[in-house]
Amino acid sequence: MAQKGLLFVLFGGVLWGFGGLSAGLSLLIAYTVYLVTGGWRFTRNAIKTLPRDAQALYTLFALKYSLYKYQKDNVLVHQQFQANVKKHPHKVAFMTEDEKWTFQQIEDYSNRVANYFSGAGYRHGDTVAIFMTGSPEFVAIWLGLSKIGVVAALINYNLRLKSMAHCVSVSNGRALIYGSDLSDAVAEAQTLQTGNLQYYCFGDCVLDGIKDAIHLDPLIQAASTYCPTSPHGLKIKDKLIYIYTSGTTGLPKAAVITHSRFMYMSVGMTLAFHFRSSDIIYCAMPLYHSAGGIVGVGQVIVSGCTMAIRKKFSASRFWDDCIKYKATVIQYIGEICRYLLNQPDRPSDTGHTVRMAIGNGLQKKIWTDFVNRFKIPKIAEFYGATEGNTNVINTTSYPGAVGFNSIIVPNVYPVTLIRVDEVTKEIIRNKNGLCERCKPGQVGHLIGKIRKGDPTREFHGYVNKEASGKKIEYDVFEKGDSVFLSGDMLYMDELGYMYFCDRSGDTFRWKGENVSTTEVESTVSRLIGLRDATCYGVEIPGNEGRAGMVAVVGTPGTVDLVTLNQDLQKALPAYAKPIFIRFTEKLEMTSTHKVKKTGFREEAFHLPKLKGDVVYYMDSKTRNFELLTDEIYQNILKGNVRF
Repeated sequence: MAQKGLLFVLFGGVLWGFGGLSAGLSLLIAYTVYLVTGGWRFTRNAIKTLPRDAQALYTLFALKYSLYKYQKDNVLVHQQFQANVKKHPHKVAFMTEDEKWTFQQIEDYSNRVANYFSGAGYRHGDTVAIFMTGSPEFVAIWLGLSKIGVVAALINYNLRLKSMAHCVSVSNGRALIYGSDLSDAVAEAQTLQTGNLQYYCFGDCVLDGIKDAIHLDPLIQAASTYCPTSPHGLKIKDKLIYIYTSGTTGLPKAAVITHSRFMYMSVGMTLAFHFRSSDIIYCAMPLYHSAGGIVGVGQVIVSGCTMAIRKKFSASRFWDDCIKYKATVIQYIGEICRYLLNQPDRPSDTGHTVRMAIGNGLQKKIWTDFVNRFKIPKIAEFYGATEGNTNVINTTSYPGAVGFNSIIVPNVYPVTLIRVDEVTKEIIRNKNGLCERCKPGQVGHLIGKIRKGDPTREFHGYVNKEASGKKIEYDVFEKGDSVFLSGDMLYMDELGYMYFCDRSGDTFRWKGENVSTTEVESTVSRLIGLRDATCYGVEIPGNEGRAGMVAVVGTPGTVDLVTLNQDLQKALPAYAKPIFIRFTEKLEMTSTHKVKKTGFREEAFHLPKLKGDVVYYMDSKTRNFELLTDEIYQNILKGNVRF
């Protein structure tokens, strides 16, 4: 529509130049024609969104200027934290149920970590994997390692066996620091590890069962609190940490987070959502992900906020904790919001001092209920790929939207939606071989234009270069350009607000985590004797995301479901374990020998559509696979069965 307006300006110029009319009258006639032919709708929307876009443009310029200053002065993440230590050394940085850590205590502990590992021979460019649950020490350890240029690979503590061993291996780590509560998982995966890996146990450790493990706590306590000098040549563009993302290749990929990217994500949130140094952030999310580990922890490092950490989310204790810690900001994913709404009413629902909830995945259908019941003044919803540049934010708390793009000047922030095939989700190219932008209402692939040297537009990729290449598309809008492929399908309304629709490729989202269908398929197939199996995500009424379902060729009697259940608990993280298992006669294939999953997704677990196939579901009470009967099926549709 903006292009159409430009055409009418040119039309007015023609009337003025060749029609003998005055300039003012020519433009008036042209604009009147523009409005009558539909331009009034764009004009109305442009006026409506102008304040939003102006504020966003100001924030973008402020962010670019801040990042320019950080790059010019080569400010590293630990140096930004030290600036806040100098401002308020005795202010609380992190709180847990049992203890409080001041900024100075985190600084001292991280210095001890840096000095021990430096003395043990770890140098700039080395990698150390961390396999721990969320705690102040978790942050202090990777912060300390960064002071000597050592990259910390943050491993998802839900992973087991092959997945866990893979994450450590692809990081090329020299050592693994693990929490004593995760000793069993480390021992199980140790036989799958390759290379000479040094194991360090953190906490109340019993070292039996893990070869050559060293108790780390006394070594850290014996080290100096003197701040080490950063290695010569350590730059803001250097690697800081690895955060793992689930991809279509099966096993998690290590996304590279540089110092500059950490600053970009943290400062961007500070400016967009107006974090204050006085804010207390309540986080019941894992710190190995970017949401808790960068968006949340980043505000402690950049803005000098305080964070209250809860290792495991509790719906019944959530608001009581917010009152206890005097939280002003909470972090969420959509699943958390749904769990909270399912809780019985309590005085603590509104007895808190929370002014803002920040996160992603809060669906439009429960957005208003969540805000009204818990009296949350502001919802700070955002969308962002950990490794990519397709970041959008909803600064106006517009219900259901993950962010927006300007309809007036859409190219100022080069994140957009490109057309895809409705069934296959493959990118559509026109007769010139280029991609086309989506119109309002069309579902498309969210992409971000790559610009080297611009920290808001760079794509640093993964440790695995081949995996990085699969996330880049070339010759998109013009020959020679390149974009990052987010892997997510969104649509945009006429105001420019964007809404999440679905994952593309072979992943789906469940319990706030991305699940790789390839990994589930290979695991299930291996456990049932290399029989054909395919995995896909299905929607369950009243639940966020998609639950895992596996279709297996054969009959129920040929698979020991009790043994399979036990083996899956060991082989897959809880969120990746299938909820439904379908036994079918065959898997239909495409001409390229890929399983046709569209039909399976549509039929899901709906018994009337399954043509006699038998389905089992994971019973939350027995924790076993049970036969899906008509009665249970109806209860699932009514929301009476929980998953």
